[in-house]
Amino acid sequence: MKRAGLLVLMIVFAVSTSLAQDNGEKSEEKSDKPLIKFEKTTHNYGKIQYNSDGTCSFKFENKGKEPLLLTKVRASCGCTTPSWPKEPVKSGKTGTIKVKYNTRIKGNFSKSIRVYSNAKNSPILLRIKGQVTEKATASKE
Repeated sequence: MKRAGLLVLMIVFAVSTSLAQDNGEKSEEKSDKPLIKFEKTTHNYGKIQYNSDGTCSFKFENKGKEPLLLTKVRASCGCTTPSWPKEPVKSGKTGTIKVKYNTRIKGNFSKSIRVYSNAKNSPILLRIKGQVTEKATASKE
């Protein structure tokens, strides 16, 4: 008899947990929260010369109904510096995150930038990669 009661209790718990999860998902879908959509999430510099301009841009659009606010943008290391709009981006409008890589570091690189916002798909991971090569030297003939 105790087993039957325990079994009924477990079934009731499983059903109520399932219903609670479904309700949460439906309310999230109906949310008017912003949705950030990037044109690209990876920038490949290819081969870039030592001490040259290591700046690239990531353009995004607010696809949600409410204003999008980027709360912080963090690079994986100090050799990468992001800058981003501090004011809210209205629904349907675009913005740009600029990333500058320190090209005084020779060799291959692969860095990530995390974008935190009030969007329902936050955080977003952006990547930059490439190879910093030696500056071409003029031949002395």
